[in-house]
Amino acid sequence: MTDASDRPARSPRHRAEASYARGEETRRRIIEVAMRLFAERGFEGASTREIAKAAGVNAPALQYYFDNKEGVYRACAEYIAESSRAHFAPVVARTEAVLEDPAATPEQVFGAFGDMLDALTDFQLLPDDAEYRRLFIAHEQVGHAPGVLFALFDSTVRPRMGEVSARLVARYCGLRPTDPMLPMRVMMLCGQVMVFSLGKRTLLSKLGWDQFGPDEVTKIKRAARDHARVLMDSWKQS
Repeated sequence: MTDASDRPARSPRHRAEASYARGEETRRRIIEVAMRLFAERGFEGASTREIAKAAGVNAPALQYYFDNKEGVYRACAEYIAESSRAHFAPVVARTEAVLEDPAATPEQVFGAFGDMLDALTDFQLLPDDAEYRRLFIAHEQVGHAPGVLFALFDSTVRPRMGEVSARLVARYCGLRPTDPMLPMRVMMLCGQVMVFSLGKRTLLSKLGWDQFGPDEVTKIKRAARDHARVLMDSWKQS
């Protein structure tokens, strides 16, 4: 007969799993709170004490997960970069498949570029934390932060996004991939949807909208495709 003491103890494993899940939940909560405070106040303006208090943890817990404020900030930047990669990777892969097909029609090429615009619009406007991500990025752009986010972007999907967007525009318009105007034209096409995240309150007021919800975003996508079509067709003739 097997003694009870010889049986494997299962409870500690379950406790460890539960503890790990709670730890991940706490870490994610700290990141979400920290991203909001960094977005609102900049890197220098947000203290670890404030972050810990808003996240409902004590200072030693924050140090346990992230070491220091720079560690918290980098975790926020990694979260933004990873969410960007997860969002855009599927549409980039579909777009690359269109570009690799020599029989793809102009309409398929334009549709692939439209899908890229749609994905950009969704990412800029729909997530609950879109405003905080935008402000977080803005602080990096003006040098009010450690400057790690764009290096992370460049190590994930962003370079592929720029490359495939340029290739789509060049192929649809019959332009040379080395055309010096091509990068600027791609920026102009993408900028028409990014502008909605820059002056959100003013734009909502002028449009008579309460929010950028699914219905409003659908209208923006439709208009962006219409504008892109007009511009890209005109570039064919230049």
